Amino acid sequence: MLHDVAIVGAGPVGSTLALALADADLDVVVFDARLPGEILRGDRSLALSHGARLVLERLGVWSELGAIADAVTPIVAIDISQAGGFGRATLDAAEQGLPALGYVVSYRALQAALDRALVHTSVAVRHGTTVTSVGGTAAYAAVHPELGDPELARLAAVADGSGAAVAGVARQRHDYGQVALIGRLWRAAAHDGVAYERFTPEGPVALLPEGDHYGFVWTATPARAEELMALDDAAFLAALARHFGASAGRFDRVADRRLFPLVLEFAHDPTAARTVVLGNAAQTLHPVAGQGFNVGLRDAWQLAQVIVDTPREQIGDRAMLARYVRARRPDRVAGIAFTHGLVNVFGNDLPFVRWPRGLALTLLDALPPFKRAFTRAMLFGLR
Repeated sequence: MLHDVAIVGAGPVGSTLALALADADLDVVVFDARLPGEILRGDRSLALSHGARLVLERLGVWSELGAIADAVTPIVAIDISQAGGFGRATLDAAEQGLPALGYVVSYRALQAALDRALVHTSVAVRHGTTVTSVGGTAAYAAVHPELGDPELARLAAVADGSGAAVAGVARQRHDYGQVALIGRLWRAAAHDGVAYERFTPEGPVALLPEGDHYGFVWTATPARAEELMALDDAAFLAALARHFGASAGRFDRVADRRLFPLVLEFAHDPTAARTVVLGNAAQTLHPVAGQGFNVGLRDAWQLAQVIVDTPREQIGDRAMLARYVRARRPDRVAGIAFTHGLVNVFGNDLPFVRWPRGLALTLLDALPPFKRAFTRAMLFGLR
């Protein structure tokens, strides 16, 4: 049997693609290593842009997600500053005529909402199926499960987070030599939906409003991060106060500290014969400015539009994949360059860089057209 589209991975990006294709007259199958209702990853915070919300609304997922208590926290303003220098900018949702600039969403809640939405479609989901390899010829893609015979499709879309099962997609990797220390913070005052992005010589520190607390991402060298992990809670909060400054107020409790390495990894061409990788399988970005998941969601939405606009017999062929690559290239390149550039420009303490950084932040805050263009690029990407 030849499927029209085979999707490998039913995480948020793969599920978004499947839901975007659910109403098309296509044979779509999803291979997922999870069992029905199973969440393999621990809970974590996802920063969703307003553009991502629009995608989820069109798929009928946003209202269900919003019905889950504390699953969604609006970001109504973002305070951007640099340590050891002048310059500050505030991005405000009201200035953009939007209810929020973005949202902090529970990964578990989002995955559960997407899973429930898929149940009500005609898309076939093969739960408990681990895919070991994906290959393609000029005629079809072959998805090889760990158990059972290969399944064929006009197009294989791999959204498994790594793309390791796909041959023929070359990736470039840059190790930042840093790790992200993440966790949760509480303070006596309400956060009022204000997020903070502070650039320091060691790397950026982000505070994201979530429920009754903040989720934090503290970038540091591996050695420094291990030192911070070894501190008791009181000593850790004191170290954070010294490092971040007083702009966000005083925090009195911390929990769930964890570490993960920071790398940039991306495929210049996310396609191979009858195959495309998307989401983290196509680009893994530094978490600064919260762009990674949003770029992946736009991958899925754009791919669905290209598939729907392509005659069935041409799905997955070289011309269709080329159209997708052209459509996604500006946004993908901009997302990669934007996050990588922020880390390089703001992640050092060179005196000749500090003053221009402060001037850039001052001008961003003072010039409405510049601020509007910058904000909308963050919210919607280049397209």
